Amino acid sequence: MNVITNNKWIGQRTIRPDGADKVTGRAAFAADTTMPGMIWGKVKRSPHPHARIKSIDTSKAEALPGVKAVVTSRDIVDFPIDKSVMLGIQDMRWMCRNVMAREKALFPGHPVAAVAATSEAIAARACELIEVDYEVLPWSVEIEDALLPDAPILHDFMKFEGKPSNIGGRIEVKKGDIAQGFAAAEIVIERSFTTRPVHQGYIEPHACLISVGADNKTTIWSSSQGQFMVRAMTAYLTGIPQSDIRAIPAEIGGGFGGKTIVYLEPLATLLAKKSGRPVKMVMTREEVMRATGPTSGSKSTVKIGATRDGKIVAAQGTFYLQAGALPGSPIRGAVGCSFSPYDIPHVLSVGFDVLSNRSKVAAYRAPGAPIGAYAVECVLDELAEALKMDPLELRLKNAAKQGTKAAHGPVFPRIGYIETLEAAKAHPHYTAPLGKLQGRGVASGFWFNAGGESSAQVNITEDGNVVVTTGHPDIGGSRAAIANICAELLGIDYRRVSVLIGDTATIGFSNLTGGSRVLFASAMVVTQSTDKVIATLRERAAKIWEIDPEAVKWENGAAHPASPNAGQFEPLTLAELAAKAPQMGGPIGAGVQLNTEGAEGGFGTHICDVEVDPELGIVRVIRYTAVQDVGRAIHPGYVEGQMQGGVAQGIGWALNEEYIYNKDGKVDNPGFLDYRMPVCSDLPMLDTVMVEVPNPKHPQGVKGVGEVPLVPVMAAVANAVHNALGKRFYSLPMSPPKVLEVIEGETLEAAE
Repeated sequence: MNVITNNKWIGQRTIRPDGADKVTGRAAFAADTTMPGMIWGKVKRSPHPHARIKSIDTSKAEALPGVKAVVTSRDIVDFPIDKSVMLGIQDMRWMCRNVMAREKALFPGHPVAAVAATSEAIAARACELIEVDYEVLPWSVEIEDALLPDAPILHDFMKFEGKPSNIGGRIEVKKGDIAQGFAAAEIVIERSFTTRPVHQGYIEPHACLISVGADNKTTIWSSSQGQFMVRAMTAYLTGIPQSDIRAIPAEIGGGFGGKTIVYLEPLATLLAKKSGRPVKMVMTREEVMRATGPTSGSKSTVKIGATRDGKIVAAQGTFYLQAGALPGSPIRGAVGCSFSPYDIPHVLSVGFDVLSNRSKVAAYRAPGAPIGAYAVECVLDELAEALKMDPLELRLKNAAKQGTKAAHGPVFPRIGYIETLEAAKAHPHYTAPLGKLQGRGVASGFWFNAGGESSAQVNITEDGNVVVTTGHPDIGGSRAAIANICAELLGIDYRRVSVLIGDTATIGFSNLTGGSRVLFASAMVVTQSTDKVIATLRERAAKIWEIDPEAVKWENGAAHPASPNAGQFEPLTLAELAAKAPQMGGPIGAGVQLNTEGAEGGFGTHICDVEVDPELGIVRVIRYTAVQDVGRAIHPGYVEGQMQGGVAQGIGWALNEEYIYNKDGKVDNPGFLDYRMPVCSDLPMLDTVMVEVPNPKHPQGVKGVGEVPLVPVMAAVANAVHNALGKRFYSLPMSPPKVLEVIEGETLEAAE
């Protein structure tokens, strides 16, 4: 691969191509889409956490003037329980039961029917007229309740160790002999932790507009993290062949993993098919909070053993993560990532997927890894304290490096974890003075990163500019970074490169935007496509000059003779060659499709300062520095934005965010007013330090950067709170009532 070292555009903070449209309101999101003859779809949802559906009577709704179609689970393709049907990481057995309840309603908000009508008001009224005969069943929403011997079982077919169970799965990674490791330990610390479910908090609710022709030809406009995923899942769940479905991606107002599955698209497709009219569906914020995937709540126990000199010899983790009502919690992230920053000879990490009467979880930025890191990094902090070691020194002493075998399998190549620790230790933040009731904490984190299938097409326009089409929605800056890369390779100004996101009919298959894979993968296919275009341009110049193509070089946006021996010719620019294209062989363009490999995991180390208000119990983050091995920062502004965004989300998870359930098993805070996400006034400037250790398996040295920034945050905040108060919190969020309880408990002890 051609690795460019002296760059003009790679590494520059170029103007983002979608920026002007977004700040002026010109960008079109799914809810902005309309069509002539369009009608509105609404979903009827279960009010019960757990109930058998004995019958559904839709006759009154169907008789309401203006109602054009009603669908229930009878219209959704059923996937028998006895055989998994995997699409990526999703099992269609669970997806068909998630988009529409079948035998049972499994959480408050579970869809039981959907209606399409000529107005939203009529559709909502029709939903009210649908009569459902429920047999209300016992329910559980918490892990401990779901695991009790007499807990209500959500699925009779779900077995664990031969008995009906709410444990939907178990995974384990191990290395060495854990018993031998703890036998060699001179100090052992074991602690248990809990975290609450938190939502991804994207600003744009789920929305779609779908048209189905009489010939089944279907067009889907929706905001998602993958139009090919939308096409495939909709095809599976409706029975319409994938080749008859065209999925067109709109702009996306945030996803963070929460838009990697479908909720509305199959329902709107069936309603459109039944009614013969285009159907638009838009979730309310309350529907988003009640019925789409937050990430898991968790219960974890972590045990770490070390020798007196600070060498970690054994580490064990047990992680119970909530799946919601159907299997699929991110136990792989918790189990696989938690101990990966460290070179530990003996590791045993086990995860359990726990079902309960909540909405099915969805991915959330490094799914599972922040939960595991919270537990591991807090125990490491206690270990450093017991050993009287600096917490960064403890991590440096045990840091994974090139040649370290991770418990989850791979042997690490050249990685930059040690560099993040050294950069954090050398940063002025780490030694800055602290005031009263202020504290400082550190933590590290790891995420796998991914490659996968991607496609790209690079075309030269008639006036000598460039259009690049890729196949994955841009939620992290991929368009700006691809423009930088393509401009660099062609030697032209980045403003001459337009980057488009193709739909399923205009670009080859591309896996969804997730796993921190998009720039890694798309840069590969764009680079190879651009290299092919450059070869064509050299051939065209060679034909004009009547010399061998090998005697032509491409640099600074033009073809040049490779040496004086090739002849004395004036350079032919991209624009000149494009103008001659009709006479010299036709249009200039090339496409590449790859299943990309060579992605390397990412590491980060964070420093957090907090101040605790003893009167109100409020913890305020007053300074934060995130250090990360970013591979090669193709667009530094976007890399910094990814890092800052992950930190902001993690601070919310640590201090305020949680799903609160009432006595009826329903979410009690289903809106941004009561579900407390951080806003600008809650946060200081979030500082970033980019450590660049390029990935040698990538033409531009790219590593995924989008998920690592969330992983260490909760532990860094928790360790800072402990440093400020001398009290450790073993559950999140560390909200004002919990903090006040600890402070007032201390005051009471002092008075006694």
